[in-house]
Amino acid sequence: MPDPVLPTARQLAFDELDTPLYATTFVVVDLETTGTSPDGDAITEIGAVKVRGGEVLGEFATLVNPGYEIPPAIVRITGITTAMVYAAPRIEAVLPGFLEFAAGAVLVAHNARFDTAFLKAAAARQDIAWPNPQVLCTVKLARRVLTRDEAPSARLGVLAQILGASTTPTHRALDDARATVDVLHALIARVGNQGVQSLTELLDYLPGVTGTQRAKRTFANDLPAAPGVYLFRGPSDEVLYIGTAVNLRRRVRNYFTGSETRGRMKEMVALAQRVDHVDCAHGLEAGVRELRLLAAHAPPYNRRSKFPKRGWWLSLTDEPFPRLVAVRTPTRTALGPFNSRTDAVDVGLTIAEFARLRTCATRLTRAAKHTCQPALVGGCPAAREDGVDAAGYTPACDSVRDLLTGRSDALVRAMLDRIETYSAAEHFEAAARLRDRAVAVVTKLARTQRLSALARLAELIIALPDGAGGWEFSVIRHGRLAAAGVARRGTPPMAVVDQIVAAAETVVPDLGDAAPSKERVPSRAAMPIPGIVDAPATTDPSEPPASPIMAPSLAEPAGSRADRPPMFAHDVPPLLGAPPEEVGVIARWLAKPGARIVRTSDGYCEPLHGAARWVAWAQLAREAAEVRSEQEQYLAQR
Repeated sequence: MPDPVLPTARQLAFDELDTPLYATTFVVVDLETTGTSPDGDAITEIGAVKVRGGEVLGEFATLVNPGYEIPPAIVRITGITTAMVYAAPRIEAVLPGFLEFAAGAVLVAHNARFDTAFLKAAAARQDIAWPNPQVLCTVKLARRVLTRDEAPSARLGVLAQILGASTTPTHRALDDARATVDVLHALIARVGNQGVQSLTELLDYLPGVTGTQRAKRTFANDLPAAPGVYLFRGPSDEVLYIGTAVNLRRRVRNYFTGSETRGRMKEMVALAQRVDHVDCAHGLEAGVRELRLLAAHAPPYNRRSKFPKRGWWLSLTDEPFPRLVAVRTPTRTALGPFNSRTDAVDVGLTIAEFARLRTCATRLTRAAKHTCQPALVGGCPAAREDGVDAAGYTPACDSVRDLLTGRSDALVRAMLDRIETYSAAEHFEAAARLRDRAVAVVTKLARTQRLSALARLAELIIALPDGAGGWEFSVIRHGRLAAAGVARRGTPPMAVVDQIVAAAETVVPDLGDAAPSKERVPSRAAMPIPGIVDAPATTDPSEPPASPIMAPSLAEPAGSRADRPPMFAHDVPPLLGAPPEEVGVIARWLAKPGARIVRTSDGYCEPLHGAARWVAWAQLAREAAEVRSEQEQYLAQR
């Protein structure tokens, strides 16, 4: 018989959302100063009270020597004279002690902007890092809770009288802090009746939220505190919005509080009639299911669902003198996807320039010659004085295929060499333009080759630590998520792997026009690629991970690649029909710290001469371009 579920265990689940208010430590602070400017005036007194669950944990109070005479007008208000602070410590001696007293607590003040501004300015003058605590302003909370009829003024003296504070404010720091404590507790008691039970809910309560929006927070009551996908549905049961969360209940509740400030989302919430959800094993499954649901429903309030198939690919045309063209559907030897056709064309022009691939649209037969003439500016990159026939044009096509498949990075090296040449000749603007074009090529090449490496695997099992001693498993087949599961701490992980593999979806890859045949003759594209490094076929996540993911040996059983099916050749679409966004989500998951390969059908591998080795250079170049843009923007504002 399983152990009964104790009621106390279920009750704790409500507090898992956020820190409950009764367990939150507040430090209520009040300052007296020589004026209203944090930069020109100084603190003369600090008073603070630390409370938790209605109990006073400690008090902090001291006068502070400002270093100069206190103005008479301030003396009349506070009663603090220059003689009183003459022997008091300076702020340099007081501030560290106060920060230690308030460490880890929520800072509360009446008109918190005033008090925190003085404390931050004092910390900055002493080169002390401001701890940036959570701040709660009782003026804002009072304006949110009390109507104008109840409290015509939000001054501390008025609120203390209306709410029955036990301490009367006297413009002395500790008395005012004690009065603010009573005001805070009275205001929290008011909002507790409206379902505000945690610190996050209290902070979210401050901005204005319509009653209708707040009433719909019951939509989240039955949602689990677990990862998954949520769907807002409208009056006709249509899907309005789709999102993912690691904690469904917490995320959906945020849509009905002041923390949601987006106008589109407020409009969506006003239309919503209910919230459906899909439980997921972990974040990867949630991300993939979100993409699939977006493609299926195209909800109007999701921006990226309006054009789910708008990607562009660069592909070599199938003609005697091939060209790089932008197409919607990738063919063999393709690069992409690109967000816009313009981006695809720009990268294609850069590759064509260095490969000397033609860009003209003239139709040529195999027996014809390409006769475009060289031009001083622009022109066809394949132009020759005496023209070129199909045999002479073939090396240009091979260099592009080798670049896209990772057999050679000669074209990337040529781009970098020309950048160096421009720089040496002090043609810095030309070097910068080519640098940016090369970054675009390298970035897209590296991403396409990485996604292609995942899509070509018939099966890949990924394990990621869940942070609590367990494992999150994902079964990937040809770039698609086929199954997901978790092994909690103490559960044998490989048993879970066997179960989810047995129940995983069957994925049939799209081989394009590379149809399988019984008598397959290995072509040049299907021959072994020098320098490919394969991962070990199987690992157990309970064993210590190998240092590199890739195996150090380049050796491979003889004939293993030649006998592989067409999907391992380089004449098939890069992603074998897998959605690029889904493969991208899986690639990011695989790159997370601690991710490990449990088992692969063919060994995970990326081309040794691919663009991955140039990613670090591209990142540095991108950062250099951004710095230059900031400098130009600064000069434009002078």
